[in-house]
Amino acid sequence: MPPSHQWQQHSALLLQFLSPPNLTSGVSSKLLQSASSSSPVRQKAPRLPEQATSEDGSTDTEQQAMSGLSEVSTSISIDDLSYTYPNGKKGLSHVSFDVPPGSRTLLIGSNGAGKSTLLRLVAGKTLARDGTILVGGVDPFKQGLEGVTYLGVEWVLNPIVRTDISVTELLHSVGGTYYSTRRDELIAILDIDVDWRMHAVSDGERRRVQLAMGLVRPWTMLLLDEVTVDLDCLARWRFLDWLKRETETRGCTILYATHITDGLASWPTHLVRMTLGEVRQCGPIAEFFPPETPSETAHVQDAVVGRNSSLLELVMRWQAEDLVERGPRPSAKRLQEVKTAN
Repeated sequence: MPPSHQWQQHSALLLQFLSPPNLTSGVSSKLLQSASSSSPVRQKAPRLPEQATSEDGSTDTEQQAMSGLSEVSTSISIDDLSYTYPNGKKGLSHVSFDVPPGSRTLLIGSNGAGKSTLLRLVAGKTLARDGTILVGGVDPFKQGLEGVTYLGVEWVLNPIVRTDISVTELLHSVGGTYYSTRRDELIAILDIDVDWRMHAVSDGERRRVQLAMGLVRPWTMLLLDEVTVDLDCLARWRFLDWLKRETETRGCTILYATHITDGLASWPTHLVRMTLGEVRQCGPIAEFFPPETPSETAHVQDAVVGRNSSLLELVMRWQAEDLVERGPRPSAKRLQEVKTAN
């Protein structure tokens, strides 16, 4: 396939993944349909106008997008949610909790606890047959999710970002030209070289580009399923700090499933503990850790290190309790039965 035709095909697929609807005009509907099974949830967007730049460097499009999204509710309400996988295995059982607007909620749990399943249901990627989910006051499966971005497994595994394409082309294909201020900010925060060719970068560098692609358009609610795993410590800290500022300056809401708690103690406003498909504990971070006293904050660095250690210890204790409750894996039980019989 000639390079120009190859890029047209790549661009068509990427537009379905992440770009504003008006940018897809003239793109083969067949190609778009082929990408739809793994496309992330994105917010609706109006037709993008000609650009003008304000004094703060943002374009008219960015200002209009921010203004429109500011009216969108950013709460999540889950009530008595249960889910069973097609093979009959129970995924979630009577899950209920609320995520308040402007919060940064960590979804904590061992592998198989149901975190990814829950995020897919909240994102409207999977139908919730038992229980209620309201995202911004609407059912995410039945109605379009205005202002919501979901970055999950399908998005991370998108094969297009492993081909011989430049960063500049990728960001342009997902609306980077229209949201140039956010694009440039993400490039700086994630330390991206726009001259990179995606087939020749490391996994960590590729993940940086994916994050920039997924977040270049403004959002009010972000659903993250462990998307920072390939980032080094500094890149991860800078990225999470940027997300924190988004919640503080724009009132955005984040629900983030992760196993990596290093350096996260001061980041979340709320914690949700999941165990074997159930929510066992949830609430503001202050309910899990007492506020520091003046003497404890006298040495800020020591206080931060101590708080991070406390969060890690809490998560490890939860997971140890989960392991005891779950018991041995079925294969381990069978092996033990054989040994006992002999």
